[in-house]
Amino acid sequence: MNGYTGNILHVDLTSKQHVIENPGEAFYRQYIGGSAMGMVYILRGMPAGVDAYDPANVLTMMVSGPTGVPISGQSRMTANARSPLASGIGDSECGGFFPAELKFAGFDGLVIHGKADAPVYLWLHDGEAEVRDASHLWGKTTSQVEKILKQEFGDDKIQIAQCGPGGERLVRTAGIINMANRANGRTGMGAVMGSKNLKAVVVRGSSKRVKVADQKGINALARWGAANLQNYGGMVDLQINGTPGVVAGQHLSGGLPTRNFSEGQFEDYQAISGDTLTSTLLKETDTCYACTVRCKRVVEGEWQGHQIHPVSGGPEYETLATLGSYCGVGDLAAICYANQLCNEYGLDTISTGATIAWAMECYEAGLLTEEETGMPLRFGDAGAVIAMLEAIAAREGFGAVLAEGSARAADQLNKGHEYLITSKGNEAPAHMPHAKHSLALIYAVNPFGADHQSHEHDPSIEEGQTDETNMSRLGEIGFEHTIPQHDMGPEKVKYALVTQQFYSFLDSANLCQFVWGPAWHLYGPNQTVSMIRMVTGWEDFSMEELLKIGERRINLMRVFNQREGLDSRSDTLPEKFFKPLQGSGPTAGVFIAPEMLEEAKQNYYEMSGWDKDGLPKRKTLEALGIDWVFERM
Repeated sequence: MNGYTGNILHVDLTSKQHVIENPGEAFYRQYIGGSAMGMVYILRGMPAGVDAYDPANVLTMMVSGPTGVPISGQSRMTANARSPLASGIGDSECGGFFPAELKFAGFDGLVIHGKADAPVYLWLHDGEAEVRDASHLWGKTTSQVEKILKQEFGDDKIQIAQCGPGGERLVRTAGIINMANRANGRTGMGAVMGSKNLKAVVVRGSSKRVKVADQKGINALARWGAANLQNYGGMVDLQINGTPGVVAGQHLSGGLPTRNFSEGQFEDYQAISGDTLTSTLLKETDTCYACTVRCKRVVEGEWQGHQIHPVSGGPEYETLATLGSYCGVGDLAAICYANQLCNEYGLDTISTGATIAWAMECYEAGLLTEEETGMPLRFGDAGAVIAMLEAIAAREGFGAVLAEGSARAADQLNKGHEYLITSKGNEAPAHMPHAKHSLALIYAVNPFGADHQSHEHDPSIEEGQTDETNMSRLGEIGFEHTIPQHDMGPEKVKYALVTQQFYSFLDSANLCQFVWGPAWHLYGPNQTVSMIRMVTGWEDFSMEELLKIGERRINLMRVFNQREGLDSRSDTLPEKFFKPLQGSGPTAGVFIAPEMLEEAKQNYYEMSGWDKDGLPKRKTLEALGIDWVFERM
């Protein structure tokens, strides 16, 4: 079978037994990999009503056919489980070298059941699996674990995905960290890992070659990407400044979340911009397996006597916002140090930073007192951000409250709900629906809450913002005309839905959304279809099938949420988004109109083949070949 190892590893941590499943090519073609494949095992293997920290919660880590193939943007891995942070399903992507090495180790994915009676790690190599004692690793930071295990194995090439001390302590914003700086950050997957006493997954493979149907075709497409990268402005920007390069543009458009989404512009944006990072603290750039883009930042320096080490990588745009402008902090070195702490402790920078920003607004508004928080929590105080990060990771003092995430913290304290920026319990990332209206819809309906990488943003198709390249690429998935800026009519809803299906496919095929995509990316939709054919040999693989796989994943997640009691009432935005933004700039005074969101939701439901309550209709699931889910409801 081309592209795949054909092996799915099931591990029962309770009994420390494992079995290797060989699903067959038809299974791989229907779900292709990533979270679509993970959802199958979660729905089949997890009873309804299971708490995220219950041993019966099923954690999956899946790659795909293209993973490990020598072309840019393919070394991605998806983690799924019931989320301890979001209300329903959890989903998170990572990059780096771990995903490719998992494939080289002989596996297309892991399905993790149960809970070990003491800390363990998994050792996977050349088709073999072993559960090993991890008591000596428990409590260690991610860089410490990297160093210890590489010394024990005598091999610097092993790849390690781990939960960090934050995950061990069940901090709900904990992610899974590999390379000590790449993260499955969102929706608390590191906390699920910690709840199972699973400290790490260690992988190594002796073969570095994935069998593909058309190696010459893959080589030619890889060469094309390297040769044409400089022709795509977005790719050039990623090489020069990485994702931090969008800070200035977000500010100018009024879309840089400031002081907990109270404003869309930050007066100190230049101090935390990509240009400033590149010219000051940047040590070097890094990449993921076989990727020519090299968008990863590696920084070095110090903040108030604390060293900022290259091993922890560097901040992404989201981090510069959530630990910077969200909190009113314009100290770049402090943000880089805070990013290092998150990577060392295994915390998602987005939800953790946003939770601290929520607490700061509550404090500024007089809802929280210094007696409750243990210290002043004022916007602009970098020291307070650092101190709260440490407290959250340790679950000490007020940090134990914030370790629950902002929505649960508000419930626990019985106040501050009006300042939340959460959807389905998941804190909003640093892209504002006030500036890009389709985000309002996707933040609301997305199965795991607010997420900025679940569809293509408005500027790629809007009049006055897009360009010929974007429109040419979008034409490959059926969009021939631009849409008026800030429109939220049926055509914009269709754009949001179809690009969501495309991105959903990318998260199933485990392809990087900076490299592969429907608009401004290095490789466009038709090239994505061609690449899948080259890898798998499925010569009749089509754009229609690609979008169906994406649609299938969305519906599988939607069914899971339905089973857990979520419906259209959960498809909403925080109260704060319905109130006018403060400050100045293009989005000052802008708010999300509830009636606009409701109309867009109903159009979205109808286009998706769902009923008015946002639940998939039987005929929709039958058409997608997943009507078997009714047996798991």
